[in-house]
Amino acid sequence: MNKLIALNNVNQKFIHQVESISKQKVSNCYQCGKCTASCPADFLMDISPNQIMHLIQIGQKDEILNSDSIWVCLSCITCTARCPREIDITSVFNALRIISRKEKRPVSIRNVKLFFDIVLSSIKNQGRLNEVPLLLKYNLWSGMLLNDADLAPSLLGRGKLHFIRRHKVKEIKEIRQIFSRSRISDS
Repeated sequence: MNKLIALNNVNQKFIHQVESISKQKVSNCYQCGKCTASCPADFLMDISPNQIMHLIQIGQKDEILNSDSIWVCLSCITCTARCPREIDITSVFNALRIISRKEKRPVSIRNVKLFFDIVLSSIKNQGRLNEVPLLLKYNLWSGMLLNDADLAPSLLGRGKLHFIRRHKVKEIKEIRQIFSRSRISDS
């Protein structure tokens, strides 16, 4: 009986942690499935978005944090836009990534943590994402120097890659303050 009570306390702690970080009331989800139906990355996920929401509700921390789904999420906000309960599901997934990183959970998808680190560093330091340095850093640090290099001529020809950003972010101090206030700044 005591083990059941202890397990319930651990579950509640995880639920509270997710809700505290995401600022979302996960218990409001009633499993309509719109998040999953609208997710462009669902086919890549081992656990669908609505199943993740349900697993949070029942406190299945290890199952969620050992899943690839939280890393496959594109943060495109389609799920959030379609949620009839107005739950910011993208924030929930971000909270799960934060928890996973704080606990130093292994990520099975190759180099996904490296990719997230480079993206966050770019936004924190420059206020925006510049694709060319992102690609160069990722390819260099991942050891895949010529990965997707064959796409560069086509992207350049269509004006999709910019080596120099002409528009600088004026509010870089504010962006850095957001990072310093967030829980992902040092993860």
